Amino acid sequence: MGAERNEQLTPAEALRDYVGAFVAALASAGVRHACIAPGSRSTPLAMMLQREPAIRVWMHLDERSAAYFGLGIAKALREPVALVCTSGTAAVNFAPAVAEAMYDHVPLVVLTADRPPELHDVGANQTIDQQRLYGTHVKSFTQMALPNAAPPAIGQVTATARDAVATALAAPAGPVHLNCPFREPLIPAPGSPAFQEGAPPQAPDGTDAAAEPDAGLVERLARELVAVERGLIVCGPQDDDTFAAAVAGLAEALGFPLLADPLSQVRCGRHDTSLVVDGYDAFLRDAAMATALSPQLVLRFGAAPVSKPLLTYLEANGDRRQIHAGVAPNDPALTGNENIAADAAAFCRALAAALPSPAAAHELAGWAQAWLHTSERATAALLGRVAEESALSEPGAIVDVLSALPDRATLFAGNSMPVRDLDTCLTHSGPDVHFMANRGVSGIDGVMSTGLGVAAVSHEPLVLVIGDLSFYHDMNGLLAAQRYDMNVTIVLVNNDGGGIFSFLPQAAGLTTDGAQAGFETLFGTPHGLDFAPAAELYGLPYRHAETRDGFREAIAGSLAEPGVQIVELRTEREANARLHRELWSAAATAAAKVIEEPEAVSP
Repeated sequence: MGAERNEQLTPAEALRDYVGAFVAALASAGVRHACIAPGSRSTPLAMMLQREPAIRVWMHLDERSAAYFGLGIAKALREPVALVCTSGTAAVNFAPAVAEAMYDHVPLVVLTADRPPELHDVGANQTIDQQRLYGTHVKSFTQMALPNAAPPAIGQVTATARDAVATALAAPAGPVHLNCPFREPLIPAPGSPAFQEGAPPQAPDGTDAAAEPDAGLVERLARELVAVERGLIVCGPQDDDTFAAAVAGLAEALGFPLLADPLSQVRCGRHDTSLVVDGYDAFLRDAAMATALSPQLVLRFGAAPVSKPLLTYLEANGDRRQIHAGVAPNDPALTGNENIAADAAAFCRALAAALPSPAAAHELAGWAQAWLHTSERATAALLGRVAEESALSEPGAIVDVLSALPDRATLFAGNSMPVRDLDTCLTHSGPDVHFMANRGVSGIDGVMSTGLGVAAVSHEPLVLVIGDLSFYHDMNGLLAAQRYDMNVTIVLVNNDGGGIFSFLPQAAGLTTDGAQAGFETLFGTPHGLDFAPAAELYGLPYRHAETRDGFREAIAGSLAEPGVQIVELRTEREANARLHRELWSAAATAAAKVIEEPEAVSP
C-alpha cells in the first residue's frame, strides 16, 4: 500500500514528504536554529526548514559568515545548529567554521545540497565532489539518498537525522556533514508532509555515561594528592557553567593555586576565587620566577591555555606529573603523563569529596601563598602601569572595557592580540561576565559573525573586541547586525596591520638586518583602510575615539543604547609592542620581590 501510494505522488509531493520528515526529525532531536545561505539546489531544505515551526531560520547572503554565525549560536546555547547551502563552492565556504567547530567541540549539523549522481563528472554547472568534503574536520559524513516518499525511505531519513544530531552532541561535541542530492523540480508541494513524526524522542543532552569518573581511580588519586606539597591546577578554555564552582572547591580542598585562563570561566565570577592566580602571563616570562615556582604535580583541565608563557612553563616542567582530565585530549605540548577521560566538573566534585579534610583548606602552605603574593604584586604593578597610560592603548582598551561591562554580559575576544590582552589584564576580582573566543583553531576569520551569532540568542549585552585585520576579513558579517535584533558593542582596535607579528621572531629577524620594509610587506601588512564607510554601508552607528577618556565615554554610551554600535580606536604597532614589554618588566620586577623573601616558597 505504501509503495502504491508513493507511485501516486507527484515529484513535488514526494519531495515535501521526504525532506519534511527529515526536517521534523531534526527538530524533534533538538535542532532549533538553522542558518541558511540562498541558492537554488538547496531549495527543498530551505523551504521545509522555514515551514517547521520549531526551527528559527536565520538568512545570510555570505556562506562563510552564515557558518560562523551558526557557530556562535551553537556556542552560546550549547545545542546543535543546522547550516544549509547550495552546491559547489558554497559548501567549501563553510569549511573554516566547520574546522573551528571540530576543534572547539561545537555541535553543527552541516547540510550541503548537491546535484544528483547523473550530473557529476559531466561538466554540469555548480557541481563539485562534495562527498567527505570536510575530511577529518567532521565527526561523521553521510551521503543522503535521493528523495523518495516510500515508507522505508521515510524511516531511513528520519533515523539519519536523529543519528546526526546525537553524533554532533555526543561528547566531545562537534560538526557532522550530510550531503543532500536533489533532482528537479526543487520546490516541495505546499502543506505538511503526509508522513508525520510520532512521539518526539528525548533530545540528546550531549552527556556520555563513559565520562563519569571512575570511583576507584578517584580514591587512589585522593590518597596520592594529599601528600603533594607543590601542586597546581591549570584551567584552559571550556564552557561548562558548573565547572568553575567545582574546580574552585577542589582547589580549596587541596590548597593548590589555580591558574585559570579567562576562557575557562574560572578567572573571575561568583564562585570562590581566593586561590585564583592572575598575572601569570606576565611574571612567568621571567625564567628565574618560573624556575622558583616549579611544581611537583599539575592537574589540568580544558583546552590549551591562551598564554604562551604558561604553556612554556608547563613544557619546562614536562618531567613532573601532569594529569589531564576531560572528555577530549588537549595537550599540544605532550606534557601529560596521565589522561583521565571524565567529565571535568564531575571529576572535580568527586575528587574533592574523596579527600580527607586538609589543613591547607584553612591555613595555606607557603607554596600557595607564594603564588598568591606573586600574583597580587605582579598584577598591581602591571595594572598600575596601564593606569598611567593616558593615551589610547590596546591593554588599556581591555581594562576599560572590563570596567564598563555590566554583570552577566559577554566579552567576545578576537584572536591575535585582544584575547592575549584579556589574559594579561583580567584579574580574579574582575566582572561576573562570560568570556568567549574562537580558540578551536584560533583563526582571525569569522570572528565578527561568531560574536554576532552569540548575541543573537542572548538577552544580555555583548562586547566584541576585534582587530582591524579580523574586522576586514568578516565585514560581510555586519549585514546580520543590521538585519537582526541584538545588542552589541564592536570595539575595533585598529593598528593598521598584523600587530601580533611585532612580538614574534619575524620582527627581530627582519629588523636587525635593516629589512624593515620586508617585515612590513610580509607580516606588518599595513592596509590604510578607513572603516567608517563600512559602518555607513551597513547603517551602523560609528564612533572614533581620539582619547582614552573619549573611548571610555563611547563604551559607556554604547552599552547604554540598544542595537549594534562600532567604536574604533587607533593604535601604533611599535608603541604597542614597547608598552607590552614595559608591562611584563614591571610585573616581573614586582614578582621577583616575593621570591627574594625568606621562606617564600615551601621546600
